[in-house]
Amino acid sequence: TPIDPATELVVLEWESNGHNGGELGFGPDGMLYCPTGDGTSDSDPLETGQGVNDLLSVMLRLDVDHPTEQLPYSIPPDNPFLEVPGARGEIWAFGFRNPWRMTFDREKGHLWVTQNGQDLWEQVYLVRKGENYGWSVQEGSQPFYLNRPTGPGQITPPTAEHHHIEARSLTGGVVYYGDKLPELRGAYIYGDYSTGRVWGLRHDGDKVTWHEELVDTPYAIVGFAETPDGELVLIDQHSGFYRLEPAPPQQESSPFPQKLSETGLFRDVRTLEVAEGVVPYSVNSPLWSDGAYKERWLALPGWKQIDFTSTKAWQLPEGTVLVKHFSLEQEPGQKESRRRIETRLLTRQQNEWVGYSYAWNEDETDAVLVESKGRDQAYSIRDAAAEGGVRQQTWHYPSRTECMVCHSRAAGFVLGLQTEQMNRVHPYPEGEFNQLEYLSQGGYLRTKLADHAEAAEHWRQLAGALETRLAPFGAKASALVPAWLTSRLASTWAKLREPPAHLPWLPKATTEYAAFPHPYGSEAPLESRVRSYLHVNCSVCHQMAGGGNAQIDLLFHTELEKTKLVDVVPNHDRLGLTEARIIAPGDPDRSVLLQRILRRGRGQMPPLATGVADREGAALLEAWIRELKPRPAEAETKASE
Repeated sequence: TPIDPATELVVLEWESNGHNGGELGFGPDGMLYCPTGDGTSDSDPLETGQGVNDLLSVMLRLDVDHPTEQLPYSIPPDNPFLEVPGARGEIWAFGFRNPWRMTFDREKGHLWVTQNGQDLWEQVYLVRKGENYGWSVQEGSQPFYLNRPTGPGQITPPTAEHHHIEARSLTGGVVYYGDKLPELRGAYIYGDYSTGRVWGLRHDGDKVTWHEELVDTPYAIVGFAETPDGELVLIDQHSGFYRLEPAPPQQESSPFPQKLSETGLFRDVRTLEVAEGVVPYSVNSPLWSDGAYKERWLALPGWKQIDFTSTKAWQLPEGTVLVKHFSLEQEPGQKESRRRIETRLLTRQQNEWVGYSYAWNEDETDAVLVESKGRDQAYSIRDAAAEGGVRQQTWHYPSRTECMVCHSRAAGFVLGLQTEQMNRVHPYPEGEFNQLEYLSQGGYLRTKLADHAEAAEHWRQLAGALETRLAPFGAKASALVPAWLTSRLASTWAKLREPPAHLPWLPKATTEYAAFPHPYGSEAPLESRVRSYLHVNCSVCHQMAGGGNAQIDLLFHTELEKTKLVDVVPNHDRLGLTEARIIAPGDPDRSVLLQRILRRGRGQMPPLATGVADREGAALLEAWIRELKPRPAEAETKASE
């Protein structure tokens, strides 16, 4: 049946600039339900999440079968906020950020919604009448802006939630009642757009009784559906529709290498001599790793190349392996006392990055794969200030997914492989070379033709000139050449005329690209070195949608005035400091950021992967704070509360 545009009827509308929600449907009560988001693209700047006086961040419930004289719908008399002054009667529940897909359990009547989180958490909700789901005071069950006022009622925690180490953009699904997967009957099935994972969840109306990951796919899941006979269909944004079917009997497969020597990355693991094709590299501004000495290598599969960009993280192909090796000096300052602790791999598989840690054995001849949950292990370090001259330092081996908290989507997943970090001289076996030149000349990098303005223009001129020269020949030859050959020649010429998308050399000399200064060098100004330190150690979270909701932007190239760093009142814990500021110019004792770097435990920064305070980094930051000139009181910047 054709669709007649003239029959369009706008039932209800509201302004939105993102986070629009997704889905609408009729419930078992015959009412139309529709979730909406907060209408923005970030941390609820409209502060609408906890309000019931507009149609943002809510679940709507409308009676479209009984319009009124004024509206093409009516408000059901049992909607929960009809008696709340100033509230919109259309609201059924509220406190949503960006609900993405909803469904009704056709047997139990449960209303299921999944929600895209902001910084670190994704949520699943069993939505009920009048409930408050917390955004933006909370992100799921986790604190977000606790200083914002809450709306009516207590905040209801999510039915299930996923940290961004395992899911980064949930897509809601359906409740399964088919026959091919009897063990899933009655379970709510949902997935994740970014990781391709699929989960099942059962709820008895009071609590979750079962929750399990079902399959890890390579797909960008944008939806689920049911066939007429109730079987599951998974929808991939790029390639179409897939059925979920029972898995075949478990077959033996090659496990991930259990020893570092079995990975093929090293010709001799005892000497750390890498295999052919494994390339060493170093960075301008290293991340603090509890004082560990680090070495780095990369390996690309086959003839695949890295997509080079002048800023931000490089794009690496499927099958890439990044290697980072850690050693601790058991006698600080003495290179000969270095003990091998860990070799960590970051691998790209099925368009996801996954981390694997290997712990070195006692005699340092090989390293063994650490269990997926990670582990902690204590090592003895000589320290004259410690009792007995020796202290115990705990080294944390991260879980398989924990690495991705810092190797985040906002940071581009890879941290060291970006131009500002890699633009430096490195000692290769063949001699010392700038890393950008070495990788480019070795065929490891490819660049967009659009970045080569001169080459692109030459290509266009050449193609035009050739076409002009060959046009007369083509007209004369057409009568002499068979049609099939003419067609083939035309097709070949069209391909030759089309310029390549990429070129295998850099658009500019390496001296024209930026490079981060080493934080503890003496060549660059102090502020530049501090910004380099903060970029590497903090900006993976503290940038737009990076995972840190303090609203500071610590990317190196962000202008200081726009970082929301200096003279800004903290949004969160002020650590008991009087007149606290994130950075208090001239006053380290009132600077929360410095105190977080110095402490370990609750409130420490970085929050993960470190158990030892970076004293040298803190001293660098303190020196900069003392140099900053206090602003007049009336010029102080207040954080948005």
